Amino acid sequence: MKKILLILCLSSSLAGFCQETIVEKPKEKSIFDRQHELKAGGIKLLSGPIFEATYEYIHSKNFTYGSSILVNLDKKIDYPEDFSITPFARFYFQETREYGASGFFVEGFGKILTGKNSYDSYAIEEKFTAGALGLSLGKKWINSSGFIFELLFGVGRTIGGGMSTPEAVFRGDLNIGYRF
Repeated sequence: MKKILLILCLSSSLAGFCQETIVEKPKEKSIFDRQHELKAGGIKLLSGPIFEATYEYIHSKNFTYGSSILVNLDKKIDYPEDFSITPFARFYFQETREYGASGFFVEGFGKILTGKNSYDSYAIEEKFTAGALGLSLGKKWINSSGFIFELLFGVGRTIGGGMSTPEAVFRGDLNIGYRF
């Protein structure tokens, strides 16, 4: 009797360890938890070809910061910038807080740029490197999947660079990207 009781106890405890465990799949991050964005400028790329890529980090629902890199892929066209790096900070004033860091924004930016400026009367082309500070306005739309459409326009004043440097720089494009 003791042997039967011992076998029953061991088999019941063994059955308890044999229960199926269900492992849950990790949940996909919601749009609220995503903090990184990558975007590319559409108008400059199609008309230039000038490639501008932007990374933006979402610090909070109302504040982001990031940087853009611009590369002129065709140096023969009459565009003053050949290369630029533009760090920026944005403050959002959205009507709803549905996805955060979307809607109307004001941006402050700094820019380091290199390029060339040509003088038609003398057929002289001078290269320059300068800095600039400016402000931009824009609007960003985002859907629940994380795709982004952004309209941006800004202007800044150059600092340094000599006589061949343009007095003002412009910032703007229709950006398309993804939040991850």
